[in-house]
Amino acid sequence: MSLDPYQMAAALNEKCNCFGADIAELHNRIEHRLREALPGTALLSSHPHLFSPIPVFLADTHAEQMRTLIEAIEHVFNLPAYQEHVLASAPAMARSKRAAKGVFLGYDFHITDAGPRLIEVNTNAGGALLNLELLGVQLECCDESRELSGHDNPTTVAAALVEMFRHEWQLERGNAPLRYVAIVDTTPVLQYLYPEFLLFKKLFEAHGIEAAILDPSQLRLEGGRLTAEAKVIDLVYNRLTDFYFAEPDHAALRAAYDTQAAVFTPTPHAHALYADKRNLVILSDAQALGALGVESRLITTLMQGIPRTELVRAADAARWWSERKRWFFKPTTGYGSRGVYRGDKLTRSVFQSIMQGGYIAQELVSPSERRHQGSGPGSLRVDVRNYVYEGAVQLIAARLYRGQTTNFRTPGGGFAPVFFVSQRRIERIKPATGHGCCT
Repeated sequence: MSLDPYQMAAALNEKCNCFGADIAELHNRIEHRLREALPGTALLSSHPHLFSPIPVFLADTHAEQMRTLIEAIEHVFNLPAYQEHVLASAPAMARSKRAAKGVFLGYDFHITDAGPRLIEVNTNAGGALLNLELLGVQLECCDESRELSGHDNPTTVAAALVEMFRHEWQLERGNAPLRYVAIVDTTPVLQYLYPEFLLFKKLFEAHGIEAAILDPSQLRLEGGRLTAEAKVIDLVYNRLTDFYFAEPDHAALRAAYDTQAAVFTPTPHAHALYADKRNLVILSDAQALGALGVESRLITTLMQGIPRTELVRAADAARWWSERKRWFFKPTTGYGSRGVYRGDKLTRSVFQSIMQGGYIAQELVSPSERRHQGSGPGSLRVDVRNYVYEGAVQLIAARLYRGQTTNFRTPGGGFAPVFFVSQRRIERIKPATGHGCCT
C-alpha cells in the first residue's frame, strides 16, 4: 500500500533511526568561528543539548499549511480595526507606532493528525542563526539530506537576514548608512543563547556593520543619541524579555525608544500587536474576527489552525477547575515556557494563583512525537518554529524535548534537522533501521 506524504512523515518519525547531521562537526565549526570570544570553551560541554542529530520529518504540505495560516494571521495583524482593538489595552508606549516591522517573528506549531496547530507567536524568537549553522552540516551529510532539506544555501539565507536588519533601519532612517548595531540582553554572557549573539556579531561585521553585545546598563542617552562606550548606536537588536522596558535598569532604552534616538527591532509596539498571548483569544474567535471585518475564508483557515483560546477570569473558577484537563494555561505576558501549566498537572495552590488573573487558557494540543533508538526509551516531543518577516517564512526549525514544554535539557533533544517529505520523494525514502545518515 502506498503512503501519502503525511503517512510517510509519520512513519519516518516513528521508525527511522538515521542521523541527519554531524553534531560533533557542528560544535567544532561554531567553536572555531567563535574561538576568540569563547577561548577554551567546549560548546558540547556548556551546551550539550543545544542541537540534536535526530531529524524531524514533515510533509511538504505541513509547510504549506503553516504558510497559509501565517498569511491569514498576518492579514489580521494588518487590519486597522484589529490594531485599534489590541492596542487599546496595551501599555501607552506600545501604542506609539513604529515603521520597523520587527525581526524574527516566531510562529510555533504542534503537528497533529489534522495538520499544524499554532501554539503561540513570539517577537524575539531565538535560534535562527544556530539553525543555519545546523543546516550547513545537515546539507553535507548525504545526498538524501540535501534533497530533503528546505534550503540549499545557508550563506544566501544569512545574507537575507542581514538585509532584513538593513530594511528595518531604512524604514525609519531612509538611505542613511547603518553603521552600528547593539545586540542587547540582560547579562548577555550568561544567556543560554549567547553563542548565537556572537554569531550575529560576526555576521554583521562580515557585511560591513560594526556590532557589539551589550547589557542595558552599558547604554546611555546623551544629546539625543543612544551610546555605549562613546559609540553612537544606530539600531538595537532587542533580545530582552522585558518587552516594554519597565525595569529600572532599562530606563535608557525606554527613553531612547520614546524619543526615537535609535531604531529598535523588535519593538514594544510589535510585541503588543503580535505576541501578547491575549491576541490568541481574538484569533481563535470566529465571531470576534467577523466583527473586525475578516473575510469568511480567512476565518475558516484561522479556526482550523488555531486552538480555541480564552481569557481566564476568577469568576469562572469552578468551570476552569472542572475542565482543566483539556486546557493549557499560559501567562499573558509570559515567554520561554515560564509559568505555563498543563491543566491535568495543576495542583490546587497553582490553580488558585492562576485565578488571580493574567492568564489565558488554550485548548490542549499535544505535540507530535519522534521515536529514535539514540534518544533512549520513549518518545521525544516536537515543536516546529517558522521564522517570519513581513509575512514571509524565512526558515523552518524543529526542537525536540521531553516534559511539558520545550527546553534544552533533554538528552537527544535540542534544535533538530528538518526534512520535508513530498509525493515526489516518497519512492526514494525508506524508513531506516541503522545509524546511517538518512539511508
